Amino acid sequence: MTKQIHLAAHFPGVNSTTVWTDPRSRSQIDFSSFEQLARTAERGKFDFFFLAEGLRLREHKGLIHDLDVVGRPESLTVLNALAAVTDRLGLAATVNATFNEPYELARRLATLDHLSAGRAAWNVVTSSDAFTGENFRRGGYLDRADRYKRAAEFVETARELWDSWTPEGTSRPFSHHGPHFDIEGEFTVPRSPQGHPVVIQAGDSDEGREFAAASADVIFTRHGTLEAGRTFYADVKARLAAYGRDPDDLKIMPGVTFVLGETAADAQERAAEIRKQQVSPQNALLALEQIWGRDLSAYDPDGPLPDIDPDPDSGLVQGRVRIADPFAVAAKWRALSEEKGLSIRQTVIETSTRQSFVGTPQSVADELDTFVQTEAADGFILVPHLTPGGLDDFVDQVVPLLQERGAFRTEYAGTTLRSHLGLPEPVWKG
Repeated sequence: MTKQIHLAAHFPGVNSTTVWTDPRSRSQIDFSSFEQLARTAERGKFDFFFLAEGLRLREHKGLIHDLDVVGRPESLTVLNALAAVTDRLGLAATVNATFNEPYELARRLATLDHLSAGRAAWNVVTSSDAFTGENFRRGGYLDRADRYKRAAEFVETARELWDSWTPEGTSRPFSHHGPHFDIEGEFTVPRSPQGHPVVIQAGDSDEGREFAAASADVIFTRHGTLEAGRTFYADVKARLAAYGRDPDDLKIMPGVTFVLGETAADAQERAAEIRKQQVSPQNALLALEQIWGRDLSAYDPDGPLPDIDPDPDSGLVQGRVRIADPFAVAAKWRALSEEKGLSIRQTVIETSTRQSFVGTPQSVADELDTFVQTEAADGFILVPHLTPGGLDDFVDQVVPLLQERGAFRTEYAGTTLRSHLGLPEPVWKG
Protein backbone atom coordinates (compact mmCIF):
# COMPACT_ATOMS: atom_id res chain seq x y z
CA MET A 1 0.00 0.00 0.00
CA THR A 2 1.35 3.43 -0.95
CA LYS A 3 2.27 5.45 2.10
CA GLN A 4 0.66 8.89 2.21
CA ILE A 5 2.91 11.97 2.12
CA HIS A 6 2.29 14.79 4.58
CA LEU A 7 2.98 18.36 3.44
CA ALA A 8 3.20 21.65 5.32
CA ALA A 9 4.03 25.21 4.29
CA HIS A 10 6.59 27.33 6.14
CA PHE A 11 6.18 31.11 5.92
CA PRO A 12 9.91 31.91 5.73
CA GLY A 13 9.95 35.12 7.75
CA VAL A 14 13.11 37.03 8.59
CA ASN A 15 15.98 35.14 7.03
CA SER A 16 17.88 34.78 3.80
CA THR A 17 15.72 31.89 2.55
CA THR A 18 13.37 34.45 1.02
CA VAL A 19 15.04 36.44 -1.72
CA TRP A 20 13.74 39.77 -0.43
CA THR A 21 15.32 41.69 -3.29
CA ASP A 22 13.13 39.82 -5.78
CA PRO A 23 10.36 42.17 -6.98
CA ARG A 24 7.85 39.35 -6.42
CA SER A 25 8.60 39.29 -2.66
CA ARG A 26 6.18 41.24 -0.49
CA SER A 27 5.83 42.27 3.14
CA GLN A 28 6.75 39.87 5.96
CA ILE A 29 4.23 41.69 8.22
CA ASP A 30 1.21 42.57 6.08
CA PHE A 31 -1.60 40.09 6.67
CA SER A 32 -2.18 39.68 2.93
CA SER A 33 1.18 37.88 2.67
CA PHE A 34 0.19 35.29 5.29
CA GLU A 35 -3.26 34.92 3.77
CA GLN A 36 -1.94 34.31 0.25
CA LEU A 37 0.52 31.60 1.28
CA ALA A 38 -2.05 29.92 3.56
CA ARG A 39 -4.76 29.92 0.88
CA THR A 40 -2.29 28.38 -1.59
CA ALA A 41 -1.36 25.68 0.92
CA GLU A 42 -5.01 24.89 1.54
CA ARG A 43 -5.70 24.77 -2.19
CA GLY A 44 -2.95 22.15 -2.36
CA LYS A 45 -4.58 20.16 0.52
CA PHE A 46 -1.55 20.64 2.76
CA ASP A 47 -1.64 19.43 6.36
CA PHE A 48 -0.63 22.68 8.01
CA PHE A 49 0.80 26.20 7.78
CA PHE A 50 3.88 26.79 9.95
CA LEU A 51 5.10 30.01 11.55
CA ALA A 52 8.41 30.55 13.32
CA GLU A 53 8.90 33.24 15.96
CA GLY A 54 11.48 35.82 16.97
CA LEU A 55 11.67 37.12 20.53
CA ARG A 56 14.41 39.68 19.96
CA LEU A 57 15.77 41.40 16.88
CA ARG A 58 19.04 39.87 15.79
CA GLU A 59 22.15 41.99 16.17
CA HIS A 60 25.48 41.91 14.40
CA LYS A 61 28.45 43.91 15.63
CA GLY A 62 26.11 45.72 18.02
CA LEU A 63 23.71 46.81 15.29
CA ILE A 64 20.33 45.45 14.23
CA HIS A 65 20.95 42.84 11.55
CA ASP A 66 19.12 44.10 8.48
CA LEU A 67 20.70 42.20 5.60
CA ASP A 68 17.52 40.15 5.11
CA VAL A 69 14.49 41.87 6.64
CA VAL A 70 13.67 43.04 10.18
CA GLY A 71 10.66 42.34 12.42
CA ARG A 72 7.68 40.03 12.33
CA PRO A 73 4.35 39.77 14.15
CA GLU A 74 3.43 37.32 16.94
CA SER A 75 2.52 33.87 15.60
CA LEU A 76 -0.68 33.01 17.48
CA THR A 77 -2.26 36.35 16.64
CA VAL A 78 -1.58 35.79 12.94
CA LEU A 79 -2.93 32.24 13.07
CA ASN A 80 -6.13 33.32 14.82
CA ALA A 81 -6.71 35.68 11.91
CA LEU A 82 -5.91 32.94 9.38
CA ALA A 83 -8.45 30.66 11.07
CA ALA A 84 -11.14 33.00 9.75
CA VAL A 85 -10.01 32.82 6.11
CA THR A 86 -9.17 29.10 5.89
CA ASP A 87 -11.32 26.03 6.41
CA ARG A 88 -9.22 22.86 6.71
CA LEU A 89 -5.57 23.90 6.86
CA GLY A 90 -3.77 23.21 10.17
CA LEU A 91 -2.26 26.24 11.90
CA ALA A 92 1.08 25.72 13.68
CA ALA A 93 2.63 28.38 15.92
CA THR A 94 6.17 28.36 17.23
CA VAL A 95 6.07 29.43 20.88
CA ASN A 96 8.99 29.34 23.31
CA ALA A 97 8.71 27.10 26.39
CA THR A 98 11.46 29.01 28.21
CA PHE A 99 9.92 32.48 28.24
CA ASN A 100 6.21 31.65 28.69
CA GLU A 101 3.97 30.14 31.39
CA PRO A 102 1.89 26.95 30.88
CA TYR A 103 -1.47 28.31 32.03
CA GLU A 104 -1.42 31.31 29.73
CA LEU A 105 -0.06 29.48 26.68
CA ALA A 106 -2.38 26.47 27.13
CA ARG A 107 -5.28 28.96 27.20
CA ARG A 108 -4.15 30.69 23.99
CA LEU A 109 -3.58 27.39 22.13
CA ALA A 110 -6.94 25.98 23.26
CA THR A 111 -8.57 29.19 22.05
CA LEU A 112 -6.97 28.81 18.60
CA ASP A 113 -8.15 25.20 18.52
CA HIS A 114 -11.72 26.33 19.24
CA LEU A 115 -11.65 29.22 16.75
CA SER A 116 -10.27 26.98 13.99
CA ALA A 117 -12.52 24.00 14.81
CA GLY A 118 -9.59 21.73 15.65
CA ARG A 119 -6.65 22.90 13.55
CA ALA A 120 -4.17 24.23 16.15
CA ALA A 121 -0.57 23.08 16.62
CA TRP A 122 2.24 24.22 18.92
CA ASN A 123 5.87 24.02 17.80
CA VAL A 124 7.75 23.80 21.10
CA VAL A 125 11.14 25.53 21.13
CA THR A 126 13.49 26.40 23.98
CA SER A 127 16.26 28.90 24.56
CA SER A 128 19.23 29.36 26.87
CA ASP A 129 20.15 32.59 25.12
CA ALA A 130 20.71 35.32 27.72
CA PHE A 131 20.59 37.95 24.97
CA THR A 132 17.00 36.99 24.15
CA GLY A 133 16.27 36.56 27.84
CA GLU A 134 16.97 40.24 28.47
CA ASN A 135 13.55 40.92 26.96
CA PHE A 136 11.91 38.84 29.72
CA ARG A 137 11.61 39.10 33.46
CA ARG A 138 13.62 35.99 34.28
CA GLY A 139 16.34 36.49 31.70
CA GLY A 140 18.52 33.72 30.25
CA TYR A 141 18.74 31.69 33.41
CA LEU A 142 18.45 28.15 32.05
CA ASP A 143 21.33 26.02 30.85
CA ARG A 144 20.84 23.60 27.95
CA ALA A 145 19.81 20.59 30.08
CA ASP A 146 17.40 22.55 32.28
CA ARG A 147 15.61 24.20 29.39
CA TYR A 148 14.59 20.80 28.05
CA LYS A 149 13.48 19.70 31.53
CA ARG A 150 11.37 22.85 31.80
CA ALA A 151 9.98 22.28 28.32
CA ALA A 152 9.00 18.68 29.16
CA GLU A 153 7.22 19.79 32.33
CA PHE A 154 5.68 22.70 30.41
CA VAL A 155 4.11 20.34 27.83
CA GLU A 156 3.00 17.94 30.58
CA THR A 157 1.36 20.80 32.49
CA ALA A 158 -0.38 22.16 29.40
CA ARG A 159 -1.85 18.74 28.70
CA GLU A 160 -3.04 18.47 32.31
CA LEU A 161 -4.76 21.83 31.87
CA TRP A 162 -6.43 20.71 28.62
CA ASP A 163 -7.60 17.54 30.44
CA SER A 164 -9.02 19.49 33.37
CA TRP A 165 -12.31 19.81 31.48
CA THR A 166 -14.18 16.57 30.84
CA PRO A 167 -15.19 15.65 27.26
CA GLU A 168 -18.76 16.33 28.41
CA GLY A 169 -17.87 19.95 29.16
CA THR A 170 -17.47 20.02 32.94
CA SER A 171 -14.65 22.00 34.54
CA ARG A 172 -12.65 20.24 37.27
CA PRO A 173 -10.15 21.71 39.74
CA PHE A 174 -6.61 21.71 38.44
CA SER A 175 -3.40 21.16 40.45
CA HIS A 176 0.21 20.77 39.31
CA HIS A 177 3.24 20.76 41.61
CA GLY A 178 6.65 20.25 39.97
CA PRO A 179 10.22 21.59 39.91
CA HIS A 180 9.36 24.43 37.50
CA PHE A 181 5.61 25.03 37.95
CA ASP A 182 3.45 25.11 41.05
CA ILE A 183 -0.07 26.10 40.05
CA GLU A 184 -3.65 25.19 40.86
CA GLY A 185 -7.15 26.47 40.22
CA GLU A 186 -9.51 25.99 37.30
CA PHE A 187 -8.82 26.32 33.58
CA THR A 188 -10.90 28.93 31.77
CA VAL A 189 -11.25 27.27 28.35
CA PRO A 190 -13.44 24.18 27.78
CA ARG A 191 -11.87 21.13 26.18
CA SER A 192 -11.04 22.00 22.56
CA PRO A 193 -12.03 20.05 19.42
CA GLN A 194 -8.72 18.15 19.28
CA GLY A 195 -8.55 17.65 23.05
CA HIS A 196 -4.88 18.50 22.83
CA PRO A 197 -3.58 20.72 20.02
CA VAL A 198 -0.89 18.93 17.97
CA VAL A 199 2.60 19.28 19.50
CA ILE A 200 5.62 19.77 17.21
CA GLN A 201 9.26 19.53 18.30
CA ALA A 202 11.94 21.26 16.25
CA GLY A 203 15.53 20.07 16.40
CA ASP A 204 17.93 17.23 15.66
CA SER A 205 19.99 17.07 18.87
CA ASP A 206 19.96 13.99 21.08
CA GLU A 207 17.94 15.88 23.71
CA GLY A 208 15.52 17.04 21.04
CA ARG A 209 15.05 13.54 19.64
CA GLU A 210 14.31 12.16 23.10
CA PHE A 211 11.93 14.99 23.88
CA ALA A 212 10.12 14.36 20.59
CA ALA A 213 9.91 10.61 21.21
CA ALA A 214 8.37 11.24 24.62
CA SER A 215 6.06 14.17 23.94
CA ALA A 216 5.68 15.30 20.33
CA ASP A 217 3.25 14.44 17.53
CA VAL A 218 5.53 15.84 14.78
CA ILE A 219 9.29 16.45 14.66
CA PHE A 220 10.56 19.26 12.42
CA THR A 221 14.05 18.23 11.37
CA ARG A 222 16.85 19.13 9.05
CA HIS A 223 18.91 16.43 7.44
CA GLY A 224 20.57 16.30 4.07
CA THR A 225 20.60 13.08 2.08
CA LEU A 226 18.27 10.14 1.67
CA GLU A 227 20.63 7.97 3.67
CA ALA A 228 20.95 10.53 6.49
CA GLY A 229 17.17 10.80 6.57
CA ARG A 230 16.73 7.04 6.86
CA THR A 231 19.25 6.88 9.69
CA PHE A 232 17.50 9.69 11.56
CA TYR A 233 14.07 8.17 10.90
CA ALA A 234 15.08 4.75 12.25
CA ASP A 235 16.72 6.26 15.35
CA VAL A 236 13.78 8.47 16.34
CA LYS A 237 11.07 5.91 15.60
CA ALA A 238 12.94 3.31 17.69
CA ARG A 239 12.89 5.64 20.71
CA LEU A 240 9.08 5.74 20.91
CA ALA A 241 8.68 2.23 22.34
CA ALA A 242 10.34 3.30 25.60
CA TYR A 243 7.42 5.68 26.12
CA GLY A 244 4.70 3.17 25.20
CA ARG A 245 4.12 4.80 21.81
CA ASP A 246 3.79 3.37 18.30
CA PRO A 247 6.02 4.55 15.43
CA ASP A 248 3.04 6.15 13.67
CA ASP A 249 2.35 8.34 16.72
CA LEU A 250 5.19 10.68 15.66
CA LYS A 251 5.49 12.11 12.14
CA ILE A 252 8.95 13.05 10.90
CA MET A 253 8.87 16.10 8.62
CA PRO A 254 12.16 17.73 7.54
CA GLY A 255 12.19 21.32 6.35
CA VAL A 256 13.12 21.36 2.66
CA THR A 257 13.30 23.69 -0.30
CA PHE A 258 12.51 23.03 -3.93
CA VAL A 259 13.25 24.51 -7.34
CA LEU A 260 11.34 23.49 -10.45
CA GLY A 261 12.39 23.77 -14.10
CA GLU A 262 11.27 22.63 -17.52
CA THR A 263 14.35 20.40 -17.69
CA ALA A 264 16.81 19.10 -15.12
CA ALA A 265 19.47 21.49 -16.39
CA ASP A 266 17.07 24.43 -16.27
CA ALA A 267 16.16 23.62 -12.65
CA GLN A 268 19.82 23.30 -11.61
CA GLU A 269 20.61 26.65 -13.22
CA ARG A 270 17.71 28.30 -11.40
CA ALA A 271 18.73 26.72 -8.09
CA ALA A 272 22.31 27.97 -8.43
CA GLU A 273 21.06 31.50 -9.15
CA ILE A 274 18.71 31.42 -6.14
CA ARG A 275 21.52 30.32 -3.83
CA LYS A 276 23.66 33.22 -5.05
CA GLN A 277 20.79 35.60 -4.28
CA GLN A 278 20.24 34.05 -0.84
CA VAL A 279 23.95 34.11 0.06
CA SER A 280 25.12 37.55 -0.99
CA PRO A 281 28.79 38.50 -0.37
CA GLN A 282 27.66 40.31 2.81
CA ASN A 283 25.63 37.32 3.98
CA ALA A 284 28.59 35.02 3.35
CA LEU A 285 30.80 37.10 5.63
CA LEU A 286 28.06 37.26 8.26
CA ALA A 287 27.74 33.47 8.22
CA LEU A 288 31.50 33.21 8.62
CA GLU A 289 31.56 35.72 11.49
CA GLN A 290 28.81 33.78 13.26
CA ILE A 291 31.18 30.83 13.53
CA TRP A 292 34.47 32.65 13.98
CA GLY A 293 33.02 35.25 16.39
CA ARG A 294 35.38 37.81 14.85
CA ASP A 295 35.11 40.83 12.62
CA LEU A 296 36.11 39.42 9.22
CA SER A 297 35.01 42.38 7.13
CA ALA A 298 38.54 42.77 5.76
CA TYR A 299 38.30 39.37 4.09
CA ASP A 300 37.28 38.95 0.45
CA PRO A 301 34.06 36.83 0.15
CA ASP A 302 35.49 35.45 -3.07
CA GLY A 303 38.80 34.60 -1.39
CA PRO A 304 39.93 31.77 0.94
CA LEU A 305 38.72 31.15 4.50
CA PRO A 306 40.64 32.91 7.31
CA ASP A 307 43.50 31.00 8.93
CA ILE A 308 42.88 32.50 12.39
CA ASP A 309 40.95 30.53 15.04
CA PRO A 310 37.38 31.29 16.19
CA ASP A 311 36.70 33.29 19.35
CA PRO A 312 34.01 31.20 21.14
CA ASP A 313 33.35 33.84 23.81
CA SER A 314 32.59 36.63 21.39
CA GLY A 315 29.28 38.48 21.47
CA LEU A 316 29.69 39.63 17.90
CA VAL A 317 26.45 38.00 16.72
CA GLN A 318 23.36 38.05 18.94
CA GLY A 319 19.93 36.48 18.57
CA ARG A 320 20.90 33.51 16.43
CA VAL A 321 21.35 29.92 17.60
CA ARG A 322 24.87 29.63 19.03
CA ILE A 323 27.35 27.25 17.41
CA ALA A 324 28.08 24.50 19.94
CA ASP A 325 31.68 23.86 18.82
CA PRO A 326 32.92 26.63 16.50
CA PHE A 327 36.43 25.10 16.29
CA ALA A 328 35.03 21.84 14.89
CA VAL A 329 32.81 23.70 12.42
CA ALA A 330 35.70 25.91 11.29
CA ALA A 331 37.91 22.84 10.77
CA LYS A 332 35.18 21.15 8.73
CA TRP A 333 34.69 24.23 6.56
CA ARG A 334 38.44 24.60 5.98
CA ALA A 335 38.75 20.94 4.93
CA LEU A 336 35.82 21.30 2.53
CA SER A 337 37.16 24.54 1.11
CA GLU A 338 40.62 23.07 0.53
CA GLU A 339 39.29 19.83 -0.96
CA LYS A 340 37.03 21.55 -3.51
CA GLY A 341 38.90 24.83 -3.94
CA LEU A 342 35.94 26.88 -2.62
CA SER A 343 35.92 30.56 -1.72
CA ILE A 344 34.26 31.89 1.44
CA ARG A 345 30.98 32.51 -0.37
CA GLN A 346 31.04 29.17 -2.18
CA THR A 347 31.75 27.38 1.10
CA VAL A 348 28.83 29.08 2.83
CA ILE A 349 26.55 28.19 -0.09
CA GLU A 350 27.60 24.56 0.01
CA THR A 351 27.37 24.16 3.80
CA SER A 352 24.18 26.10 4.41
CA THR A 353 22.07 24.46 1.74
CA ARG A 354 19.28 22.48 3.34
CA GLN A 355 17.80 19.41 1.68
CA SER A 356 16.58 20.65 -1.68
CA PHE A 357 14.54 18.97 -4.36
CA VAL A 358 15.63 20.39 -7.69
CA GLY A 359 14.34 19.19 -11.05
CA THR A 360 11.29 18.89 -13.22
CA PRO A 361 7.92 18.53 -11.48
CA GLN A 362 7.99 14.82 -12.32
CA SER A 363 11.48 14.21 -10.91
CA VAL A 364 10.72 16.22 -7.76
CA ALA A 365 7.50 14.24 -7.21
CA ASP A 366 9.49 11.02 -7.71
CA GLU A 367 12.14 12.03 -5.19
CA LEU A 368 9.69 13.21 -2.53
CA ASP A 369 7.81 9.95 -2.85
CA THR A 370 11.01 7.93 -2.60
CA PHE A 371 11.92 9.63 0.68
CA VAL A 372 8.56 8.71 2.18
CA GLN A 373 8.19 5.20 0.76
CA THR A 374 11.73 4.24 1.91
CA GLU A 375 11.24 5.68 5.42
CA ALA A 376 13.51 8.69 5.29
CA ALA A 377 10.54 10.93 6.21
CA ASP A 378 6.78 10.94 6.70
CA GLY A 379 6.45 14.20 4.81
CA PHE A 380 7.98 17.64 4.38
CA ILE A 381 7.70 21.21 5.57
CA LEU A 382 8.28 23.20 2.38
CA VAL A 383 10.20 26.46 2.68
CA PRO A 384 9.73 28.47 -0.51
CA HIS A 385 12.30 31.07 -1.55
CA LEU A 386 9.61 33.62 -2.42
CA THR A 387 7.14 35.15 0.05
CA PRO A 388 4.21 34.80 -0.42
CA GLY A 389 3.92 33.35 -3.95
CA GLY A 390 6.60 30.68 -3.70
CA LEU A 391 4.25 27.70 -3.34
CA ASP A 392 2.19 28.33 -6.47
CA ASP A 393 4.25 26.23 -8.90
CA PHE A 394 4.56 23.36 -6.42
CA VAL A 395 0.81 23.21 -5.80
CA ASP A 396 -0.02 23.52 -9.50
CA GLN A 397 2.64 21.18 -10.89
CA VAL A 398 3.89 18.71 -8.25
CA VAL A 399 0.83 18.06 -6.09
CA PRO A 400 -1.25 16.70 -9.03
CA LEU A 401 1.54 14.23 -9.84
CA LEU A 402 1.64 13.00 -6.24
CA GLN A 403 -2.15 12.66 -6.30
CA GLU A 404 -2.08 10.69 -9.55
CA ARG A 405 0.17 8.07 -7.98
CA GLY A 406 -2.01 7.87 -4.87
CA ALA A 407 0.68 9.25 -2.56
CA PHE A 408 -1.21 12.41 -1.55
CA ARG A 409 -4.82 13.23 -0.76
CA THR A 410 -7.14 14.75 -3.35
CA GLU A 411 -9.52 15.98 -0.64
CA TYR A 412 -9.29 16.40 3.11
CA ALA A 413 -10.76 13.31 4.78
CA GLY A 414 -11.44 15.05 8.09
CA THR A 415 -11.75 18.47 9.63
CA THR A 416 -9.01 18.50 12.28
CA LEU A 417 -5.23 18.64 11.95
CA ARG A 418 -4.99 15.35 13.82
CA SER A 419 -7.14 13.73 11.15
CA HIS A 420 -4.93 15.15 8.37
CA LEU A 421 -1.83 13.73 10.06
CA GLY A 422 -3.42 10.39 10.96
CA LEU A 423 -2.68 10.95 14.63
CA PRO A 424 -4.67 9.24 17.39
CA GLU A 425 -7.09 11.24 19.48
CA PRO A 426 -5.56 11.96 22.90
CA VAL A 427 -6.91 9.81 25.71
CA TRP A 428 -8.62 11.97 28.29
CA LYS A 429 -6.85 11.66 31.63
CA GLY A 430 -9.39 12.93 34.10
